[in-house]
Amino acid sequence: MTARVLAFANQKGGVAKTTSTLSVGAALAERGRRVLGIDIDPQGALTYSMGVDPDSLDETINDVLVRRLPIDKVIIHKEIDLCPSNIDLAGAEAVLLAKTGREYALQRALRDALDDYDYVLIDCPPSLGILTINGLTAANGVVIPLQCEALSHRGVGQLLETVRDIRHFTNPKLELIGLVPTMFDGRSRHAQEVLADVGVRYDVRVLEPAVRKSIRFAEATQAGRSILSFAPSHPGAEAYRALAGVLEGEEPRPDDGSVAAPVGAREDG
Repeated sequence: MTARVLAFANQKGGVAKTTSTLSVGAALAERGRRVLGIDIDPQGALTYSMGVDPDSLDETINDVLVRRLPIDKVIIHKEIDLCPSNIDLAGAEAVLLAKTGREYALQRALRDALDDYDYVLIDCPPSLGILTINGLTAANGVVIPLQCEALSHRGVGQLLETVRDIRHFTNPKLELIGLVPTMFDGRSRHAQEVLADVGVRYDVRVLEPAVRKSIRFAEATQAGRSILSFAPSHPGAEAYRALAGVLEGEEPRPDDGSVAAPVGAREDG
């Protein structure tokens, strides 16, 4: 069976997009799924989060997109398989813009890898440029990590407009999977109001459970590991396990405490 390709996208930075890509990937790998993570952010956030120094790499996704190097030549085997990125990819935008079929470069590169995986997860850059368009064109579905605060909320409409354009011009089968609420503070009325409003306002499914704030995510990134291997019993790890189940078609779990912490509870547990 050919892989299911999911793009994790949000043009606003700092919304736990990379954390969500890696954590969902690790949760799917725990289930025995073969998972490939693709970093198409020139900042190399997913690459760094998996314990790989982007600056030490000779060949990356940039060589796959620009030189048409076979994707298997750059894959690194970690918690999940990784197609890494670094700052070299910043120049790929200008190169791709001059090429015919530029929106399809990643889709073409993935063709030979799809039969080797159950899931391919694409970590898109925090922009709506040609790299993100490549990610959305290559994907079967898009997942939107959303920080539960107003500025993150405002960008959703623009991203959804881009998704509609992608469906019209390059990928009519692109499915909008839903929003993943991240960095959720259940004690904050503002966060609760944003979460309640966003799904209704944009007519988009909100995937449950929400992932609450925790310092453990930053510590896991520093260690070059996912939250699932760094702190397996942490509520954030459990939340991403549940989200992986939702992506596999399971019913959302009832609130188990991983969303809203009781008043006075620590957030970095």
